[in-house]
Order: sequence, then C-alpha cells, then structure tokens
Amino acid sequence: MHLFLTDFFNISSLATVRYLLWQGLRLTLLLSAAALPMAVLCGLCVALFYSFSGQRVRRVMLVLIDLMRAFPVLMMLILIYYGLPFLGITLGGFSAVVTAIVLNNTGYFSEIFRAGLESVPPAQMEAALALGFRRAQATLHLILPQVLRKVAAPLASNALELVKTTSIAGLVAIPELIRSAQIAQEQIYNPTPLTAVGVIFFVLLWPFSHLVSRMERAALLGRADI
Repeated sequence: MHLFLTDFFNISSLATVRYLLWQGLRLTLLLSAAALPMAVLCGLCVALFYSFSGQRVRRVMLVLIDLMRAFPVLMMLILIYYGLPFLGITLGGFSAVVTAIVLNNTGYFSEIFRAGLESVPPAQMEAALALGFRRAQATLHLILPQVLRKVAAPLASNALELVKTTSIAGLVAIPELIRSAQIAQEQIYNPTPLTAVGVIFFVLLWPFSHLVSRMERAALLGRADI
C-alpha cells in the first residue's frame, strides 16, 4: 500500500511540477472555450440549411455529416496539421486542433439539432407563415426555442465529450493537460501527475456530468408524461 501511494499519490513530487499542470489546464480550457461555441454554431447552421434544402442537397449533406462523424478526429488533425501545408495552407498547432475538433463535432451537433427540428410539428411553421411571419422569423422565435429545450441534454453530453477530445492536442506538441502531465512524469520519474490529471478531470466534469444525467432523466419523464 505504501509503495502504491508513493508511486501514484506522491504529493511532494507533484508540487515540483504543478506549474506544468496549471499550464496544461489553461490550454485545455482555452481549446474547449474556442472549439465548443464554434462547433455548436456550425452544427446549428448545418441543421438549419439541411431543413430548408431540397431532397438532393439533403442527401449530399447527410453524406458529409456522416463523414465528419465517422472520420477519426485524430486522423483529421494529422491531415490538417501535416497535410494542408502541401496545399499551401499552414495552421498553427492551436488552430489545427480547434479546426479538427470543430469539424468532427459539427457532425454530431448537426445531427442533434436536426433531430430536434424534425421533432417540431410542421403545422407550427405553417401556422406562423399564415399569420404573416417570415420563415426566418418563425424559425428564430418559434421553432428554435422548442428545439433547444428538446436537445439540451444531448448537447450538454456532447459538450463533455468535446472537452475530453482536447487531449489530441498533444499530437502536435500542444501541452494540454494530459500532455503536460506526461512531461511532468518524465521530469520526476513518477506517475503521480497522471493521477492528478484524472482527479482534475473528475472535479471539472463530474458536476456537469451529473447535470446532464438529471437533464436526461427529466427529458425521459417528460416524454413518459406525454
């Protein structure tokens, strides 16, 4: 037991590399703050464009959405960071990571929003148009508020997954939290920093995970009442 605590919970050795963990935490939060709003917005735009497009355009968009969801985000990052320079497009590490995460999650968020849009009865849009609303006004003021209430739980759940996806940044030498912990481990020859990362992620994400669970249960109860 003593050996286990010395190897994985060595607080004294952790104190010497705490600055690395703080740097990694800051970058993880910055990556999340940059990628999450863009992914949600892009997903919403794709879902709206799909809803107002013709049948042929929808088929093409479904293929693109499936590709974004099926393509591994790690491979996407490799192509963006190492492949685009051959086409004359060079992105920094931070921008490449954000771009890869946004592209990958746009597929997931767009499917969530698309399901929410399709769950609203078409008669509501028809009634709004009959009352003199423009389609954009009806979508913004009538349809979207309902959609957001319906998809709040899956949106929050996917947002949690996006935060964890930021760990791919280590591939392009961006010292996010896990990469910083690996560097710290190499400096002190002790895996305690990796244990600390697990604790940090738990402390950061468990409250939101608990909130998502409550939202999902509330949504299920609401459907059962209906």
